Amino acid sequence: MHFVHWWESVHHTGDIREGDLRESTLLDYVRFQSSQQPRPSSSTINDRVAIAERAIRNEFPQAPCQIAHGFHQAFLRRKPMGLGRPRMALSRLRVKVPKRNIVPLSVNEVARFWSSFRTSRDLAIVGLRLLQGLRSAEVLALNGEDALLSEAQLRVRGKGNKFRFLPLAPETVQLLEHYLRLERPNPCSAALFVSLKGRARGARMTPAGLRSLFRHHRQTTSIKLANPHRCDIPLPQT
Repeated sequence: MHFVHWWESVHHTGDIREGDLRESTLLDYVRFQSSQQPRPSSSTINDRVAIAERAIRNEFPQAPCQIAHGFHQAFLRRKPMGLGRPRMALSRLRVKVPKRNIVPLSVNEVARFWSSFRTSRDLAIVGLRLLQGLRSAEVLALNGEDALLSEAQLRVRGKGNKFRFLPLAPETVQLLEHYLRLERPNPCSAALFVSLKGRARGARMTPAGLRSLFRHHRQTTSIKLANPHRCDIPLPQT
């Protein structure tokens, strides 16, 4: 629909005819999006262009090929079933997507963010994410039997359904013991980290609950870069 609105603003009609399509149609569409304020992200532009190109190819198979120097990359395309020699082909029209740079938090920001948590459960979650490097899914998948506190170890199910054992710092062991003894409701599920209040009390903590927890503390501390749900907490600078 975005492409149709742009086409209508340029050609003063919503009807798209094959004779009006040129090799630079999609390039003009990219230039239009790049000139908008605020400018759409590169991934949004690429998604819109890809959908428009597929729609044009489906509706007008004989339309001119969209060519724009500097926006394509040559690659070898294999034939079906891998038979015969691969042939050179051009990639779709795309704009360059800037690499995402993860900026680590400073030591003061880490300390301020960590100090905003109050319960042993929340402090243990942050400690496992920050010090042990666990992913969000790994933290949520932990069961009570995975915390081998007498041995100061934690059994973690990682990628590929493989288990690994991680050593626990004395402070983390103390937090987990306090959480299991005083905060964890009884009865509850086999999960290690569960909801402490509300209708879901005693149920396994969900990704939405973890996201809501960290969103609250980001707003409390005004540390916008502390977003540990989709990516690990950045380690402090040394």
